[in-house]
Amino acid sequence: QPVESGGGLVQPGGSLRLSCSAPGSIFNIYAMGWHRQAPGKQREKVAEITSGGTADYTDSVKGRFTISLDLAKKTVYLQMNSLKPEDTAVYYCTVNMGSWWGQGTQVTVSS
Repeated sequence: QPVESGGGLVQPGGSLRLSCSAPGSIFNIYAMGWHRQAPGKQREKVAEITSGGTADYTDSVKGRFTISLDLAKKTVYLQMNSLKPEDTAVYYCTVNMGSWWGQGTQVTVSS
């Protein structure tokens, strides 16, 4: 199971960096990404990146979040800048478009 880290409490306008490492038992990684689920809302895809480096983002985070992938370490990162209260959610890491899911890490944006 992928393991996330880096969540926490941050003030509006602040930054956080999430990390997620895939277990060594997953040999062929072609994509890793992040989803999030806010209280009372459906889970949504935030960003995803392929092994070739192609990334896509949901509209609400474009220009603020950056996803990156270190295949050698089987680790995906999500740099989140200019955070807003509406970014508050549990963030989940995914491997290979949802074949594996992490347990989630809480991100809270509040003053």
